[in-house]
Amino acid sequence: MRGGIQALRDLLTNHPTELIAPLAVFAVTLAVGYLVRRVFLRALQAWNKRTQSRSGRMLIEALRGPMAIWILILAVHFAIESSELPARFTRWSPRVLAVLGILSLTLMCMRLAGDLVRYYGSQTPGALPVTTLTQTLAQLAVVILGTLVILNQMGFSITPILTALGVGGLAVALALQDTLSNLFAGFYVAVAGQVRLGDYIKMENGPEGYVTDISWRSTTIRALSNNFVIVPNSKLAQAIVTNYHLPEKRLASQVQVGVSYDADPSHVERVLMEIGAAGAREIPGMLAEPEPSVALDPGFGESSLGFTLNYSVAEFVNQFGVRNELRKRILLRFREEGIGMPYPTRTILLEQRSAHD
Repeated sequence: MRGGIQALRDLLTNHPTELIAPLAVFAVTLAVGYLVRRVFLRALQAWNKRTQSRSGRMLIEALRGPMAIWILILAVHFAIESSELPARFTRWSPRVLAVLGILSLTLMCMRLAGDLVRYYGSQTPGALPVTTLTQTLAQLAVVILGTLVILNQMGFSITPILTALGVGGLAVALALQDTLSNLFAGFYVAVAGQVRLGDYIKMENGPEGYVTDISWRSTTIRALSNNFVIVPNSKLAQAIVTNYHLPEKRLASQVQVGVSYDADPSHVERVLMEIGAAGAREIPGMLAEPEPSVALDPGFGESSLGFTLNYSVAEFVNQFGVRNELRKRILLRFREEGIGMPYPTRTILLEQRSAHD
């Protein structure tokens, strides 16, 4: 190694004119390469402008940086080939430059894989949901493939490495049992499609809220209090979960009200129907279809007749605001119509006994 460095120093010190040709080759290759890069990217942009392809835009953005690196690597390679550098340098330089090129290609493909999963996962019906886990798995597959190619390029045999990984896999699986359990549980949750990003879920004896992310270890839930709840994937996969967004976001809700036994049931029913119809038109989040309905239920109470106004809301969180507005409208309208809403009353009979008793 020391002799090679000394030979390189002698070349730079005593024979500087021999560097003119390599430097000229480097400069020409660099100039031609950047010109080709510019023309190629412009052609891609023109094609993408005609097709309006989102994947085309992703490819263009992913190619900008790596293409500049590839041109630089190519220029260095041609310059070394046309130089009088020592043999030990020229023998290793192609392999080193190839590794750098493969590394930049791997990084480009890793970025492109994440972008494609994010785009097509959100646009394609039935595709895997776009989560941190699915993007990480796609990028991890690219990294593993790139690493194997780099090792092969450096002269390492891949077969013994794969064999060693297979033998050591059992020990790793035992050491990372909890981590792997969460990983596979997260993958199952993502693939099953029973819990998706943006869904409002409620775990039995656990938290409830919107699912914001599913990673390799945990699922993040944003509660209505705007706090994040981190749930291990294995716990989520084993829990009984109510998904308020499946099979659809629409949710049936109701308001119960008690009226005096002196009230006309038909009158009460008509008033509640009018309130429901007006609410469907005016209250945000309340749906006109299916139409609101009224039932004499729960019916005969201890001190009142119980009616129920049934209606639908766009999604789970809308029910709170809609119910609040309906209750205010019912109270004001009942006052206008003279419909009484009695307080619970009880009649207590006291047995009177004579003094002789």
